[in-house]
Amino acid sequence: MFRALVGLIGFGAIAASACQNDADVPPRPAAPDAKWVSLSGGCFNMGETRIYPEEGPVMQMCLKPFEMWSHEITNAEFANFVESTGYKTRAELGWKASDASGPGTDIPPSSAVFTLPDGSDTPSWWRLVDGANWRRPFGPKTSISDVNAPVIHLTREDAMAYAKWAGGRLPSEAEWEYAARGGLDGQLTSWAEAEEAALIDRANTWQGIFPAINSKEDGYAGTAPVGSYPANGFGLYDMIGNVWEWTSSNYYSSHNVGEAARIYPQGYDPTQGDVPVGVIKGGSFLCARSYCYRYRPAARQGQDLIFGTSHIGFRIARDIPA
Repeated sequence: MFRALVGLIGFGAIAASACQNDADVPPRPAAPDAKWVSLSGGCFNMGETRIYPEEGPVMQMCLKPFEMWSHEITNAEFANFVESTGYKTRAELGWKASDASGPGTDIPPSSAVFTLPDGSDTPSWWRLVDGANWRRPFGPKTSISDVNAPVIHLTREDAMAYAKWAGGRLPSEAEWEYAARGGLDGQLTSWAEAEEAALIDRANTWQGIFPAINSKEDGYAGTAPVGSYPANGFGLYDMIGNVWEWTSSNYYSSHNVGEAARIYPQGYDPTQGDVPVGVIKGGSFLCARSYCYRYRPAARQGQDLIFGTSHIGFRIARDIPA
């Protein structure tokens, strides 16, 4: 998806009123309720057949006990990692045409940013913005407005680097979906079906006419600080909405992978062409029922591994010692 942006649009900074003046993110304490949550594992029905075809077929999956971080990794948590290690994200480094796993062309330090349509015929929902990264969410003259909001503009490689430093790993797609269900196996959402009308009190999603009007009935137009909504049945926050979350799994357009895994060992999404893709889960503040009904445990999407975006973050998992 975002590799196509390289050939379609130019680079340029985008101003954002939600951001503060240009400044680095100081290390801060983790957000409240930051902790490992133990999950007992077991068998559950992974997948869904009622909404989008790539969510099926439903398959029984059995998992060993594991632990999941209680919320999405925040700007403050990632800043502590960077201060400790000196790590540079892919958005801060850019790409050279000679990079073996890169897009095959020079790309300056940049990342994909969502912007409201401007009324022109040029595709404008997403722009590859020169200088956008986790410190500068909308370009070089912007900065983070809330250190306890989820960190964004990270590739899967970036997320895995943090996870290793923190003593964890990225969850598999099956682990993530099990955790997001909160014990409600087989249900469409992470809460009782009768509570669907209470979505604005349970998750950060898009209200209004996507992509032109966001009424912000849930309180936020962009990312919300982690823990702004109630935890699910397992005590995990923001498994639904806010930002998409990376998993360790490669993406294929069905749970029945078959020969695709052998032919495309780095994942394959027919809508994105022959590029490596990973699974992201949970939907984001850009998901609306009318356009992207993906703020559900079974919902999934293939994400190009080359670029970060302004609506993808992550959380970490770890094995429980025997």
